[in-house]
Amino acid sequence: MIETFFSTYLSSTIRFLFLLAPFFVVTMFLALTRGLPAVEKASIIRRACISAFILGVILFFAGPLLFSAIGITLNSFRIGAGSLLFLTAISLVNSGTRNHATGLPDENRDDIAVVPLAIPVMIGPATIGAILVYGAELKAVPEVMGGLLGLVSSLLALAVLLRLSGYLEKALGKTGLNIMSKISGLILSAMAAEIVLTGIAGFIASTSLG
Repeated sequence: MIETFFSTYLSSTIRFLFLLAPFFVVTMFLALTRGLPAVEKASIIRRACISAFILGVILFFAGPLLFSAIGITLNSFRIGAGSLLFLTAISLVNSGTRNHATGLPDENRDDIAVVPLAIPVMIGPATIGAILVYGAELKAVPEVMGGLLGLVSSLLALAVLLRLSGYLEKALGKTGLNIMSKISGLILSAMAAEIVLTGIAGFIASTSLG
């Protein structure tokens, strides 16, 4: 039981961290908060991570209910979500940005923590689909607890990176952050391929049994 918990926790932390595309989020955060005082930046980071966590938990448990309600199988959703995630990975590799969150808001928003920082910069369409799939795959209590703790840990790691964003910008520069985003995209593409191939294999197996 403990081994299952820790293995799920470690794999989930890594998965969720790359799903969040941390270096892209850092780049967007720097652009959105340019000129703001440190206290306000810290408040934005805290509210954005809390908002992302609440949405992530809802999605984590909503998968089975959603699939049952709309009458699709987990394997079918794996194929769709993995394909969408692959498009995001390609966008990260090509330009270092997510394909759905490349622009900044034109108007001055009262609060950028939830929109656009938490949604869609941190958690976009592809991330939503992946979280639904991962949540539905975890059945046993140790796996579920490990997955949830992995989500928390990944968001904490992202919060630390955002707090250090100024130092990261000085150390890596815009080019360095862009390169790190592209490397994240490569790893994300492998995760997307795994989701799609698992869905295809599961779909073929269920068809053969039927």
